[in-house]
Amino acid sequence: MNKPVFTSFEEIDHKLKILRLQREIEMEQIKLHLNGAKNNLLPTALVGGVGRWSKRLLITFISRKILRKFS
Repeated sequence: MNKPVFTSFEEIDHKLKILRLQREIEMEQIKLHLNGAKNNLLPTALVGGVGRWSKRLLITFISRKILRKFS
């Protein structure tokens, strides 16, 4: 990386302000991703996934029973 060349303290302050804001934005993005991950690991989200899986399993089981009776 090239070292930036500053000609005044105002430029340095401006660059520091930009870097500080970029850091805050990145921290907020990390928080957002963490909250999304937490929501995906909540018991209600996990039960929803298991619920869909169990419904398919139940439908398959019932349909096989019905087909065996008619065979």
